[in-house]
Amino acid sequence: MADKTPATDKTPAKKKAPGGKLDMATLGGLILAFSAIVGGLILEGGSIKDISQVTAAFIVLGGTVGAVMVTTPVSVLIGAVKKLPQVFIDNSQSMDAVLEEIIQYATKARKSGIVSLEQDADGIKDPFLKKALNLAIDGMELKELRKMMELEISVEEHHTLAECKVYADAGGYAPTIGIIGAVLGLIQVMKNLADIAEVGRGIGVAFVATVYGIGVANVFFLPAGAKIKARLQRAIQMQELILEGVSAIVEGLNPKLLRSKLEVYARHEASAKAAKPAKAKTAPAAAPKPAPAKS
Repeated sequence: MADKTPATDKTPAKKKAPGGKLDMATLGGLILAFSAIVGGLILEGGSIKDISQVTAAFIVLGGTVGAVMVTTPVSVLIGAVKKLPQVFIDNSQSMDAVLEEIIQYATKARKSGIVSLEQDADGIKDPFLKKALNLAIDGMELKELRKMMELEISVEEHHTLAECKVYADAGGYAPTIGIIGAVLGLIQVMKNLADIAEVGRGIGVAFVATVYGIGVANVFFLPAGAKIKARLQRAIQMQELILEGVSAIVEGLNPKLLRSKLEVYARHEASAKAAKPAKAKTAPAAAPKPAPAKS
């Protein structure tokens, strides 16, 4: 009879591998910024040909990447390049889903013991949750478990911040490289001072490099670094939720109390999701009610 008990317990559902979704904020922001800049140029009587300079783009992008390579260790540079998809694709998990998964594990551990989660731990996709839960199942003391997992959070944060700095550095170098490109263009203009028409055209072309430098820094490099840092902060918050949940499982905390404790992490996300249905429900209420009949 005792052998059949685990089979009747509700086994926590295996979490699916997170599927990335396109970050519409990034895509929309880039489209809006590009459209505003080009649209402003056209409204001022210019044309796209005025800023279509391959040489200027080559100077700015090549010079910026070269400067970043000089200041950044190769390992950090490679890590920063690997983080670039995070700017366009959101792979983050739902905190509500992770919370529910932890509650299921806590419920099963409270009924059958924490060792009963050993088989479930093998199917966990999140490496942080898998490692923390396996350490708990192996009987590691809670103090040591927390210390080890907090160290992992700290190291990951350190590496990611170093990779974010690569984009911040690129955003600092790009405008200066753009000025260098403009000066190089002006040098060529000085060779044609006899032709006033050529001088005017050449000055316009020369300053395109400055536009490229300032534009790519403020529209892409700096925002990209900030977006990756935002992803990091959310990931740290998720890991803190997981660590608190696993610690509570080790302590044998009641699943209801555990839910109340962990809902603090997911409260903001839940309120954001509830905002849309709330608006939909309040819409019919805005309709005027019929006046009561007079006797």
